[in-house]
Amino acid sequence: MRWLVVAVLTVHGVIHLMGFAKAFGYAALPQLTQLISRGVGGLWLLAATLVIAVAAALAAGWRQTWIVGALALAASQAVITLSWRDAWAGTLANVLLLLVVATGWFTAGPRSFQAQFDRDVASAVARLGEARLITDADLAPLPAPVARYLRLTGVVGQPRVQNYRLRFSGRIRGAPDSRWMPFVAEQRSFTDQPTRLFLMHARMFGLPVEVLHRSIDGHATMQVKLFGAIPIADARGEVMDRSEAVTMFNDMCLLMPPTLIDPAITWEQLDAHSVRAGFRNRDQAITATLVFGEDGRLTNFVSEDRSRSSADGKTFTRLRFSTPVRSYRAFGPLTLTALGEGRWHLPEGEFVYGEFHLLDAAVNER
Repeated sequence: MRWLVVAVLTVHGVIHLMGFAKAFGYAALPQLTQLISRGVGGLWLLAATLVIAVAAALAAGWRQTWIVGALALAASQAVITLSWRDAWAGTLANVLLLLVVATGWFTAGPRSFQAQFDRDVASAVARLGEARLITDADLAPLPAPVARYLRLTGVVGQPRVQNYRLRFSGRIRGAPDSRWMPFVAEQRSFTDQPTRLFLMHARMFGLPVEVLHRSIDGHATMQVKLFGAIPIADARGEVMDRSEAVTMFNDMCLLMPPTLIDPAITWEQLDAHSVRAGFRNRDQAITATLVFGEDGRLTNFVSEDRSRSSADGKTFTRLRFSTPVRSYRAFGPLTLTALGEGRWHLPEGEFVYGEFHLLDAAVNER
């Protein structure tokens, strides 16, 4: 769909050049029956340039395309109005341009999820300090399977994690019989004042859907909007706070193991390949079981403390939650899982609700 819009806008911009060509005598263009002065011809050239710039920005995926789009829309409709008898049909293309501008404003404008995400990140980054290096002594208090896992992932000699950034692609669905929705997502997490920010861009029946998770100071929300404008779900409250504490600890275990060097985490070794962990995020205390493979790598995370929300985020059902992982690979100095699943264990059986591919990971960005 994006490329069809790019093509239409490119053609629309090129057609605008006709007004410029007629005004400056570069072509007769008898189909344009109205007189176009050189001053107005210059405006046609400006409109053409701006519309083509919108098409190029849209093709490149530039986040602020809507700003150029608003300028292009104003210029284009102005010159069309001045030559209305000949150019009225261009208004139809400008309806498409208006949709591009509106969608861009809702998804990247000052009141968008993206803007909220960026503001939260900037606020958290401002309080960062220096981080000391992790040593073997830091691993000594941990159960043997956890300490082995951390050594395998390469945490010794790396700085303590104050914040981390993750990028994902994958697909997600709400129920076993629901259609998969492809997505890309970015996450920023901070450890000094536990914060998790997760922004997902998905497609539902080909339509853009945005999901924003915010967990700050122990309180969590999950909001979903269609086109970045139409609310679909808004989940919040104590159950959401507890569920997000599970998700936060899940991230720490699977995606950023250096954060497990924390005296606030309690550990109980169950056997040679599994441990039970306790984690607290402000008022929410949760537990999880970590399962390790023969090679020492973490293979699964299971918790009874997470709840599955309804489609509108108003009701919750507490269920067993697990995230089996596989395919570890290097992300900078750390070796992290690259592929994982999110599973709900329903009374009738478990189902995979999400497939996550880790694309990029970075630590202590400012």
